[in-house]
Amino acid sequence: MQALDKKIQRLLLQVQKPARYTGNEWNAYRKDHRDDLVKMVLAFPDLYEVGMSNQGVKILYESVNKRPGMLMERVFAPASDMENLMRSHDLPLFALESKKPLSEFDLIGFSLQYELSYTNVLNMLDLAGIPIYAGERGEADPLIVGGGPCAFNPEPLAPFFDLFVLGESEEYLPEMLAVLGNLKKEKIGRSELISRLSEQEGVYVPSFYEPVYKAGKLCALKRTGDRVPEVIYKRMVHDLDSAPYPTSPVVPYLQAIHDRAVVELFRGCSRGCRFCQAGYIFRPVRRRSRRRIIETAKQQIAATGYEELSLASLSSTDYPGLEELIGELDQALAGEQVKCNLPSLRLDSYSIKLADRLHRGRRSKLTFAPEAATERLRKVIRKNISEAEIFSALNDAVEAGWQGFKLYFMIGLPTERVEDVEAIVDLCQRIRQHFRHKAGSRIDISVSVSTFVPKAHTPFQWEPQLLLPMVTERQEILQKGFKKMPGVDLSWHDAETSFLEAVFARGDRRLAPALERAWSLGCRFDGWTENFSMPLWQQAFQETGIEPGDFAWRRFEYDDFLPWDHLHCGIEKEVLIREHQKAFACSEARPGAS
Repeated sequence: MQALDKKIQRLLLQVQKPARYTGNEWNAYRKDHRDDLVKMVLAFPDLYEVGMSNQGVKILYESVNKRPGMLMERVFAPASDMENLMRSHDLPLFALESKKPLSEFDLIGFSLQYELSYTNVLNMLDLAGIPIYAGERGEADPLIVGGGPCAFNPEPLAPFFDLFVLGESEEYLPEMLAVLGNLKKEKIGRSELISRLSEQEGVYVPSFYEPVYKAGKLCALKRTGDRVPEVIYKRMVHDLDSAPYPTSPVVPYLQAIHDRAVVELFRGCSRGCRFCQAGYIFRPVRRRSRRRIIETAKQQIAATGYEELSLASLSSTDYPGLEELIGELDQALAGEQVKCNLPSLRLDSYSIKLADRLHRGRRSKLTFAPEAATERLRKVIRKNISEAEIFSALNDAVEAGWQGFKLYFMIGLPTERVEDVEAIVDLCQRIRQHFRHKAGSRIDISVSVSTFVPKAHTPFQWEPQLLLPMVTERQEILQKGFKKMPGVDLSWHDAETSFLEAVFARGDRRLAPALERAWSLGCRFDGWTENFSMPLWQQAFQETGIEPGDFAWRRFEYDDFLPWDHLHCGIEKEVLIREHQKAFACSEARPGAS
């Protein structure tokens, strides 16, 4: 290990951001690698500063390392400069804490947050010297496990993983590692080890299911044994107060995307926006008590020295008694000069009042997500806010002293028409004109527009993504409209990356060879605009005989077998069908109409 550590130190002098690879941060765990320990690496397939902003990483890291008999270390996707040096010097991918090669661990768990990180998964396995296909791994290779939101449709990744854990893992993962430790002592073989772990709730072993295709469509996943479950049900934390939560999170040397203390108020969301996967897969709503929130906030601030505390949830202002909680936090953290913030605000007067109280005279931009600019389309997606409420909330904000706003919209939503897109320009123009004199000077508006990506386990899972040429046309409508509106900054998500995201979000195992080919052609960090290459992906699809539009643009019928039908998010399919039907009842359009 010392020789490897010295090699790493020499290479760090040649990379752009060496702090990505040094480890030894404040509050990081350093455990001895005794033979009786179960050793796991938590792998995040993106850059260090992105992964260290992920709260799930922090939760799992502390929940495992606080237990005796097991350890968890971390690894992130190396940037291209570090990858090139590692390959040229024959240096294997290593864990941050011990600098040991990943191949020496018992288990590597990938946090799967985003479909466009999949090539990084393959690249990290290859850099670690571990066969990328599960069927090619030997007895000495670590188990490769996947979890996170993308595990709710992991089929494009299925041939590369030994197993997946569906749902919330902070309580289950230490239990799983304890079982793994006991099984190791029995010295059983790899296949038997996987079989034993598959008996636990929430564990999905892809090799136990064989896809059946008919007329170019997936029509079933055939179980390979009588004891293989027909449906895998997600794991869920029932009591957030008793569940593990970080009180001494790692403080990175390199500034992370979100570099602050974070306390989760509650999990799940009752709003029911029909496009939002997180709102469905994290149901039901479970709240952390006020006492536990304050206690955790005090511990995190004391352990990290952060001067900012984020009260996080999918819709934080839905927490009952939030004003009283903020008052109690102010008292509990008095003298610490800690600023609280709410990362998710609704467009209503209550949210404005809370934001005004939290900022205490400091005025930055307020961020809101109307998602659609017409009331008809907002009803379709179940974003229950009227235009009058939008103007009322913005009026309250301007009167409170805010002059900067960021508004999030989406194009390509089911039943969307061209006039719905044009309405985004019109709404922003009317907002700008309405508040031109009210603010004392022109208000600053930033508009961000993403493209709808249909996701598994949502009411819109049956809907296709808008055809790529039509997405481009609608982006051009926005560009042309906002060009005539000085003082309004427009940004939009790349149409081709959103298309690729939809391909993998709705795909099945037939995509695996294309994914491998894209990786071998050099695709990495596909979610980063400067790295994304559609020509390479087109080459990969062509060489493997895949028509990607068959996945992104196909409309599923209710009786179709979906690639994720064997994975249960906790909500029955009939509920999603009813919500899908209600969406179209809100509109003159029918499912299948453009």
